[in-house]
Amino acid sequence: MQLARLELVDFRNHPAVGVDLQPGVNLFVGRNGVGKTNLLEAIAFLASLSSYRASQDAALVRSGRASAIIRASALRSGRRLLVELELRPGTGLRGRVNRSPVPRARDLLGAVRAVIFAPEDLALVRGDPEERRRFLDGLAVQRLPRYHAVRQDFDRILRQRNTLLRSAGGRLPSAGLGTLEVWDERLAATGGEVWAERLRLLAALEPCAVEAYRTVAHDSQAVGLRYQSSLGDDVPHEPDAKLLAKVLQARLRQDRGRELERGLTLTGPHRDDVVLRLDELPARTHASHGEAWSLALALRLGAHTLLASDGEEPVLLLDDVFAELDRDRRRRVAEIAAGAEQAIVTAAAAEEVPAELHAATFEVSPGEVHALGSAKGRTSPKGEVSRETGS
Repeated sequence: MQLARLELVDFRNHPAVGVDLQPGVNLFVGRNGVGKTNLLEAIAFLASLSSYRASQDAALVRSGRASAIIRASALRSGRRLLVELELRPGTGLRGRVNRSPVPRARDLLGAVRAVIFAPEDLALVRGDPEERRRFLDGLAVQRLPRYHAVRQDFDRILRQRNTLLRSAGGRLPSAGLGTLEVWDERLAATGGEVWAERLRLLAALEPCAVEAYRTVAHDSQAVGLRYQSSLGDDVPHEPDAKLLAKVLQARLRQDRGRELERGLTLTGPHRDDVVLRLDELPARTHASHGEAWSLALALRLGAHTLLASDGEEPVLLLDDVFAELDRDRRRRVAEIAAGAEQAIVTAAAAEEVPAELHAATFEVSPGEVHALGSAKGRTSPKGEVSRETGS
C-alpha cells in the first residue's frame, strides 16, 4: 500500500499541515524538534491506534486544543481510501473511512498498514520485558486486527481479577471463591488466545528478523528469539489456545494462596518476555551498542517483511535511522528503504543521508512541510487543511 497524502490538524506541534507523498522513498529533513517525528508518529497511530511515544492521547493534542485530527489518503490495490481519526482526550477516538463514520475506532485497524523504527526502539533490546511484549502485541494487531479486542479483554479481566485479589486482604471468604473462579476461567480463556497468537507470530517473525540482521549488520552472528513464559517449562510450545487456557487455569488454582497474599496475578501473558540472543548470549546484557541498535532495527525490518508476505506491503517508517549507523550500515539500510514500495525517512541533516537513498525530499518546520529540489511532492499551505473530521 501507499500513502498519497497526509494531513494533520493540531497534532503535536502542527496546527495544520498537509503533504503529498510519493511512491518509493520520501525524506523529511529539518532541525531537531521541528516535528519530523510527529509526522511519522501520526501515520503509525493510524496503523495501530496507539502511540509508541506517549501513554496518554492528551500528549498528542497541541497545547490549548481540545482535539487533533489525522487524515490520510491511501492507495490500496489501485483504490483510494480516505482514513480519518479524531483524538479527543477523555472521550476517546472517532474514525471515518471514505467520510462515513465507523462504529468503533478499532474498525479502522488494517486500513493503514505501517511499520516504524525509531530511536526509542533500542528499548526492544535493552529495556524491560514490557517493551518486547508491546512490540509483539502491536505486530499481532497489524496481522490480525481482531487481536486488538482480545488483548483489551485480557487487560480488562486482569484488572478486575487483581482488584478482587487486593480487596480480599489475604483471605477470601467462601462467598468470594466462586467469583474468583469465574475470573480465573475468563482470564485463562483470553490468556490462552494471547499466548497462542504470540507463539504463532514469533515463529513466523524469527526467520525474517534473522535475515534482516544479516543484511544490516553484515556479519554471521546467530540471532535467536525465544518466548519466555511466566509458566516456565510448563507452557506448551504448540499455539493451541484451548490447551494453553487449561494450563493457565490450573496454575491459577495452584498459585491462589500466594496471589491472595500479594493481591496480584502472578502468572499469565502480562508477565512474559521475548529473549533475544546473539551467538547464544542474551542480547540485553551482552550486545554492544551497535549490535543492539542493529538488532532492534532488524526486528522492525523483519516485521515489515512478515507483513508484506501476508499480501500487502506496509509503509516503512524510519525515524532518524542513520544517526547511529556507520557508513556501511547506512548504505545497506538505504538500499532496503529504496526497495520498499513506500518508505518515509527522517534526518536532521541531508549530510546524514547516504547517496543510495534516492528520495523525494521535504523540509519540515513547525506547522509546515515544503517540497525541495526536483521532488514531485507538493504541500498545502499552512491553514488550508480542513479542521473538520471528514470534510
